[in-house]
Amino acid sequence: MISIQLAESDLKILGCFPVMSQLRPHIEQGKFIEQVRYQMKEGYQIALLELDEQAVAVAGFRISTCLALGKFLYIDDLVVDELKRSQGYGKQLFQWLIEYARNHGCEHLSLDSGVQRFAAHRFYLTERMSITSHHFGIQL
Repeated sequence: MISIQLAESDLKILGCFPVMSQLRPHIEQGKFIEQVRYQMKEGYQIALLELDEQAVAVAGFRISTCLALGKFLYIDDLVVDELKRSQGYGKQLFQWLIEYARNHGCEHLSLDSGVQRFAAHRFYLTERMSITSHHFGIQL
């Protein structure tokens, strides 16, 4: 059975690690809960799609407000288990995020995607997202 929910308990957060680490391999399992809890103090949340109580897709996100967009939901992390891709789980979780954003008064949903993530770009374009800006960064 498929369910989508917020990961609020340490057990649910830890259950997201095997999937999240496929996107963020630099994060150590022993520090994952601590890092997520720290980010939660700043509004970060994790939504997970479970199949038979096993996380197969996860999304880290936050709601914020800015002059350019108004109130928006920003997706920090979105990943489907590499063994479960192309089965509709990413689409289901993405649609859940859109509804969550609407239900929380957001006017916009956005994310950044690495330039090398071609399969992710195809997915976002299929989901009717537009390329609206370039993201620039500098390591400090």
